[in-house]
Formats: sequence, structure tokens, C-alpha cells
Amino acid sequence: MKNFLSNFLLESSAQEKKAKYPGPVIMISRECGCSAKRIAIKLSKILTGYSFHSETKTDVQWKWVSKEIIEEAAQELEMEPGKIKDVFLSEAKTSLHEVSTAFSTEKVYDADDQQVIDTVRNVILRIAEVGNFIIVGRAAGAIAHDVSQKLSIKLQAPLDWRINRIMKVSNMSRSDAQHYVLEIDRQRELFVEHVSGTKMNNHDFDLIFNYSTMQDDYIVDAIVNVMKNKRMIVNHEDE
Repeated sequence: MKNFLSNFLLESSAQEKKAKYPGPVIMISRECGCSAKRIAIKLSKILTGYSFHSETKTDVQWKWVSKEIIEEAAQELEMEPGKIKDVFLSEAKTSLHEVSTAFSTEKVYDADDQQVIDTVRNVILRIAEVGNFIIVGRAAGAIAHDVSQKLSIKLQAPLDWRINRIMKVSNMSRSDAQHYVLEIDRQRELFVEHVSGTKMNNHDFDLIFNYSTMQDDYIVDAIVNVMKNKRMIVNHEDE
């Protein structure tokens, strides 16, 4: 499992079709407290089923990735994944002390950091070009925005709702949970701005869901229907 992304990209690099027709790829951005993992897992299973039952009967497996991008970049740079994460600063930390340390406002990007960011950018672009991937976070929406067959999604919810959810799942006090949510959001926004040169606004996304009012299955169904209409997957009714 550790090297699946590296092996998959290596095997797929020989496919001329992907070089001419990059994608399809789904990129999910989320505010802290909104769970993209559950959405990605369900989508990967459903979309794999669609590819298998398509007209060509092509058994193409959709995969979802997040931390694997960091591991792939670490391999290419011959670095420890932990050092890559220190640059991205987007992983949830196990304690509030680690959060406050990682998200120091004095953090600057040096030459080594830029090399890390460039490598991760290249990994994400290769994934998007190969296609049949769901990318969670990692500023993928900003990095691969020019890929033609893509769907950029954002999960958001009211701040108070997200604070309450973090309190429940992490057993934090309200003040600690609020600090955690705001810091995670802030650092994700800063990184996106750093790698893309601009802030991402709502008009940069194809679909935006209010995670506090939408069940996972509703979100997944909506995404699948949009992909059908965009011809990113085969619509069974049209066969």
C-alpha cells in the first residue's frame, strides 16, 4: 500500500491516451471539521463501478489520495515524510501544543521548502493527468485547475457547527477547538495562496456543499450526477 501511488503512476505513464486527454480527476477542498475522507471513499467505490459497467467494460479503478502525495514527494526528494508535512502544515496534529508550534506566524518558506512544494505540485499534476483519482486537500484545486476533465469541490459549514464537531470528535474544550479550527483554516488558505499566487474564492469551485445540512450520500449522489452530465463518466441511461 505504501508504494501504490508510485507504482500506479509509473504504470500509467506509458498510456498515450492520458497524455492527450488528462483526467478525469476530482479535487476536494474542505474547511476544518468537514470530513472529505468519507466522501472520497464512497465516490471511489461508486465511480469504479461505473467504469466497469461502461460500454467498453473497462475495469478502471478510481483511487483516492491525500497523505500518499506527501509520501510520493518524500520518495522523490529522499526525505522523511514528516519533513514534507512540516512544509505543508495541513495535517491535523495530536495536541494543541503541536498545532500552535506548527502554525507559527513566523514560518517562512526557504529554498528547501520551495523544492518540496514544487515536487508536490508535480506529483499532483501527474495524478490529475493520469486520471481516475480523487485528491483530498493538498491545494490540488489550485494546482490542477487547468486540467480539462476535472471537478473541483469544496465542503464548508458554519464556524460554530465545525467547532462543535471538533469538540465531539477530539474531546477538546470549546476554546481549544475554536483555536484549532481557525488555525487549520488559516494555514490551508496561506498555503493555497503560496502555491497558486492567489487566494481561492467560491467561484474557483465547480460545486460547494454545506456539510452541516447535507448527508454524505446526498453529496456523493450530486457529484455523480454532475459527472454524468459533464460526460466524465458514462450515464447508464444513455447506453
